Amino acid sequence: MKPLLRTLLLLFISLKLSAQDHVFLETESFTDKGGWVIDQQSFVVMGSSYLMAHGMGRPVKDATTTVPFPKKGKYRVWVRTKDWAPFPKGPGKFQVVLNGKPLNQVFGESGSDVWKWYPGGEIEVQNEQMSVALHDLTGFNGRCDAILFTNSPTFIPPDKLDAMTAFRKQQLKLTDAPTEASNFDLVVVGGGIAGTCAAISASRMGLKVALIQDRPVLGGNNSSEIRVHLMGDVDKNHYPKLGRIVREMDNGDPGNGNPDAKEYGDARKTAIVKGERNISLFLNTHVYKVEKSGDKIVAVVGRDIATNKETRFTGTFFSDCTGDGTIGELAGAEFRMGRESKAETGESLAADKADNFTLGTSNLWASLERDTVSSFPETPWAIQFSDEYHIDDSKADWQWETGFGNFNTITDAEKIRDHNLRAIFGNWSYLKKNKPAKYAKRELAWVAYIGGKRESRRLMGDHVLNQMDIQEGKQYPDGTVTATWTIDLHFPDERNKKYFEGQEFFAGTKHIKVAPYTIPYRCLYSKNISNLFMAGRNISTTHVAFGSTRVMRTCGMMGEVVGFAAYLTKKYNTSPRGVYQEYLPELMAIIKDETPPGKP
Repeated sequence: MKPLLRTLLLLFISLKLSAQDHVFLETESFTDKGGWVIDQQSFVVMGSSYLMAHGMGRPVKDATTTVPFPKKGKYRVWVRTKDWAPFPKGPGKFQVVLNGKPLNQVFGESGSDVWKWYPGGEIEVQNEQMSVALHDLTGFNGRCDAILFTNSPTFIPPDKLDAMTAFRKQQLKLTDAPTEASNFDLVVVGGGIAGTCAAISASRMGLKVALIQDRPVLGGNNSSEIRVHLMGDVDKNHYPKLGRIVREMDNGDPGNGNPDAKEYGDARKTAIVKGERNISLFLNTHVYKVEKSGDKIVAVVGRDIATNKETRFTGTFFSDCTGDGTIGELAGAEFRMGRESKAETGESLAADKADNFTLGTSNLWASLERDTVSSFPETPWAIQFSDEYHIDDSKADWQWETGFGNFNTITDAEKIRDHNLRAIFGNWSYLKKNKPAKYAKRELAWVAYIGGKRESRRLMGDHVLNQMDIQEGKQYPDGTVTATWTIDLHFPDERNKKYFEGQEFFAGTKHIKVAPYTIPYRCLYSKNISNLFMAGRNISTTHVAFGSTRVMRTCGMMGEVVGFAAYLTKKYNTSPRGVYQEYLPELMAIIKDETPPGKP
């Protein structure tokens, strides 16, 4: 090709590309969410949050916003969504409404459970801005990730994850440097009971703390979003000082899945944290990136799950209280996931062969008696129940559980939740139709759309707690948190397995009693990331030992210990391991509420 011709061709292509205008709209950023909710549980898979119409069978109020356009003219519309329950077509139908007029295409019923872009036709933009609404048609969890308007008739937005992630970042202008939060002594990621207690403990020891949570409320599984009660004793401690902060967080025992959200004390938890002058609280912030120098974390980057604003947090020490071990995994910390073998651990309760089996995730639900008879839609897309097998109950308890190695509790979080919803709605539809004497006046009052996870990654520390430690009540010199919960390892309920093998959603367990035992401090910091603590269900244990350590009051006390240890790391400019090696007597003195050695 001649140089002049090549130059003209490149100029033509450049002009054509520059003439393209994309208007990219993330649905979680809608000004008014209406009755739609933000779901960030699959951020690690999708790189984004999305909006979902969680109406429990009743269409929810429209989500609305206003979008500016760079110029008038014709635009093609693309909508990124999926059919979450394609059996063969699911119930999550919705419309996109522009300036009060719905597009002809109905979304969410494609028969494909893969997130991808769907064409919505061509529109004429006559003003500099346009109102956009998501109009739910069913109340059964229709979902929308993003909407794209483009004036290029040939442009097709990317579906593959890497290309979509790059496109999303480009359209959101996330290539610029994120906002700097501040520099902290301790950055705690994860605002469940463990993380909240860690932040408060460190704050009260005088440290400057960031507490980062990816939901609008604190408490994790004990929040109103998930509604799991607190278990584990705090009054059988070898060291009564531990558990004081847990008691502040404790809102009594409303049980699992209580229909009254206030019973879980969200406002109290937030008020306690905001009352701590040394804590900076960052809600709705999902940490997805870690920056390192050698074997140390120097910063983490989080994205607001609604606005997509990014913030960078630098710190001296970090604590992974995410449950999933997210920060540790991003930093390259050693971890395990699944069951070890008997040959590896010597545990009688271990599996014969190592595998990917994990305890599952629960989505709890509850119904309430009303004054009048109500109906519930048919659910042909849900799990089907019969006179031979159904669950005759007006509310859920812990047994409603999915993910026993057949789903990955991290990468399949959306699939697990959706499987739970298909079980809940299918069973409820059966009860309403076939047991009217008991359920005619009952109505679903609450169904969790955020999954309550039990098990995922376990970050390895200098000690890996095992079955023998627990059952023999070994007292190590660094034994800190006193744990009391049984070895409680769930498995698929046999009858449920008979009817839904490989797709179980109901659990059984055998409680193996243990004497109160202590968890070594060496289980609470990373083996190979030198400034990383951890507290919660992701600490350094075997799968068997995890069955006992995972309950929330116990996890909260771990957080308290991390706060004390972080104080010593700053005081002596040492590492979490250095506290164990050089300053363990002082750590134990703090935990015992005694005067540290060598002090008057």
